[in-house]
Amino acid sequence: MGKYDAFLAVCPSQKLLERISGKWVALILSALGSGADCAGAPRPMRYSELSRLLAGVSQKMLTQTLRSLERDGLITRTVTPTVPVTVSYELTDLGLSLFGMMRGLKLWAQDHMDDVFANRAEHDSATA
Repeated sequence: MGKYDAFLAVCPSQKLLERISGKWVALILSALGSGADCAGAPRPMRYSELSRLLAGVSQKMLTQTLRSLERDGLITRTVTPTVPVTVSYELTDLGLSLFGMMRGLKLWAQDHMDDVFANRAEHDSATA
């Protein structure tokens, strides 16, 4: 076993789990790892492309999430001096190692949503 144990309150891996478990992190990593159609290969994406793809994300939340992912070494940010400036984001090797799990989580949620809805309805009718 490694030197970190997320079950301990003082373990820094708890903070990392907290950061990477958010929906925007999962969706950003899934998008960067699968492309805009979510079925292709990992590729760089521009900020505006990510913003359009991630319905409901605010500019502030997208910016904050991208910055934290860059700080953690999961993505790289590349600025190209064009007019206007072009900024793109791409998964690093570390980000790619997390991408598979995040994409799996996203796909699981999509594939099992009807089951969850049915269970919620059954539970709510039994407790009403």
